[in-house]
Amino acid sequence: MKQLGLFKRRWRRKMSQINLNSRQSKTWTSYKYAILFMSPWIVGLVVFSIYPIFYSLYLAFTNFNLFDQAEFIGIENFVTLIGDRRYLTSLVVTGTFVGIGVPLQLAFALGLAMILYQGVYGLKYFRAIYYLPALLGGSVAIAMLWRLVFGSGGLLNGLLGALGLPESITNISWISNPDFALGTLIVLRVWQFGSPMLIFLAGLKQIPVEMYEAAYIDGVNPFSKFLYITMPMLSPIILFNLIMQIIFAFQSFTPAFIIGGPTGGAVDSLLLYTLYLFIIAFTFFQMGYASAIAWVLVILLGALTLLIFKLSKRIVYYEN
Repeated sequence: MKQLGLFKRRWRRKMSQINLNSRQSKTWTSYKYAILFMSPWIVGLVVFSIYPIFYSLYLAFTNFNLFDQAEFIGIENFVTLIGDRRYLTSLVVTGTFVGIGVPLQLAFALGLAMILYQGVYGLKYFRAIYYLPALLGGSVAIAMLWRLVFGSGGLLNGLLGALGLPESITNISWISNPDFALGTLIVLRVWQFGSPMLIFLAGLKQIPVEMYEAAYIDGVNPFSKFLYITMPMLSPIILFNLIMQIIFAFQSFTPAFIIGGPTGGAVDSLLLYTLYLFIIAFTFFQMGYASAIAWVLVILLGALTLLIFKLSKRIVYYEN
């Protein structure tokens, strides 16, 4: 009997091992097929994303100019940035563009989201219409349209002339005047409110209606409801939209290139960061220096995002 019991235990262990090996074999087979089907994406990710990123980091420490072999020069490119007047100008222009354009864009998007939240008739059509600028805003066609609107004989001047304003105002070329050129880009940035508006609208629908009902019963005025209910409950969404729109704004290139031209506009008034990077890389072919500029942008965005997260800990409310 003891030998029979021992035989049964050995048989169970052997069968369990066989089943385990079979499951592992099936799992590995499924992994192989998964990797096989994912391989085009993996190859594309490595070849077109990961490799260029690390190669540009290497180029940032060289004087590569597309024609001669890259020569390692250490941190010389980064030191040169400190004394580069046009680079510092691009920082100021981009900081103004982001610092004014993004808050106005988010305020406009939140205002429209709250209007649509009230239950406007034909809401789905309004959402589609308002989202169109977000799809078209970065295109060459819209940038060309902006030139027609804000040019010396454009639609804006025609409208101002119809209102009876003097020629000193109606003859202004808003995109060529260094005092107003950046403002036209900021208006274009605000016009692309569709994406944050939809996110705000989704966030508003997640706020419990009971809070507004309790506030109504207590006689709370609309401004106080917005300040003490809507804003705290919506603060994580505001944080998300703020970070995303700052990143997108720093990456703005097409409008500045089309409206201001490849030189950065009058007195470098439209010299955004990415436009100056383009000029260095594809006008002067200083790829090493351009790579350094690109990596400084990565560092700036990372530091700014970290700072926003640090500052948001006291003002962003998480219900959990």
